[in-house]
Amino acid sequence: MDSTLKRINELAKKKKTVGLTPQEQEEQKKLYKIYLGGIRSQFEATLDNVSVKDEKGQVVPFKEAFPKKQG
Repeated sequence: MDSTLKRINELAKKKKTVGLTPQEQEEQKKLYKIYLGGIRSQFEATLDNVSVKDEKGQVVPFKEAFPKKQG
């Protein structure tokens, strides 16, 4: 993940200074997708370990108390 983030930062700096080639723009999009996927996975894992008290005072896993809305 460190190498991905390092490359993202390199491309971001280059984009601000001299611009990116079409190949670099494509690489940047792919790297962002990989990086954000990792962040989302970490966040999901964190939510798996969080519990809350519901209205009745029972302690339930966060994902049971606040299920994802479909659609």
